[in-house]
Amino acid sequence: MNSKSNGNSAGDMCEVQCVNEANVQAALGVMPDDGVVLALAETFKTLADPTRLRMIAALAAKELCVCDLAQILGLTGSAVSHQLRLMRGQKLVKYRKEGKIAYYALDDTHVEALIKQAVEHVEEG
Repeated sequence: MNSKSNGNSAGDMCEVQCVNEANVQAALGVMPDDGVVLALAETFKTLADPTRLRMIAALAAKELCVCDLAQILGLTGSAVSHQLRLMRGQKLVKYRKEGKIAYYALDDTHVEALIKQAVEHVEEG
């Protein structure tokens, strides 16, 4: 059977109605609740922006200030700050102030692991 689907064929659907209740229950047993699913969708929506992904990649290497990120990305400090605020709201990055300078870092190791696995997945192809 050809595993490719052109979207116009019924080949990617069951040809008969059959439900394996044990499989359904197993899947439902690990399904996150609606609140978690919505929060996860928002996180992926935030990460769907190439600029924000570049910021995450830069911050995976080292804690950086807004000015450093602006230089790396070729953006204004204001544009960088706006993106960082969005990512802070999703708990992807955190910041600390040192005098008048705001330093940003990834919020935790989960963020770096998530991006690393996503890169590995994309590079597999």
